[in-house]
Amino acid sequence: MQDSGFNRRRFPRVKAPVLFKSTRLFSRRTPVVDIGMGGMRVFSDDPFKVGQSIDIELLLPTGETLECTVKVVWLGLLPEGAPAKFDVGLELMSVKGDRIHLLAQALEPVADAPRSVA
Repeated sequence: MQDSGFNRRRFPRVKAPVLFKSTRLFSRRTPVVDIGMGGMRVFSDDPFKVGQSIDIELLLPTGETLECTVKVVWLGLLPEGAPAKFDVGLELMSVKGDRIHLLAQALEPVADAPRSVA
């Protein structure tokens, strides 16, 4: 996908060492492709539906977990041989226990890191 120079996101996304798993499904923890304060992109074998709300657990680099409710905002089929069946865009709806600040702290060092100009 080419960058058109227009970013429609309210919150920038970064690559951070965060894992997720669906709390409803007996799924393994999977790396998040990219994440921001407004949502995340993940690869999944689960056939979610656009508009579906899902309870997930995020494992932060600090070892802390966050229980979140997300909404599926887009879904794409990945090609044969990809790490999963689907490419999924999730919008962050809520974080249990008023712990959203922990996500902000986990993303801060990554967002502030210098970017290479390759």
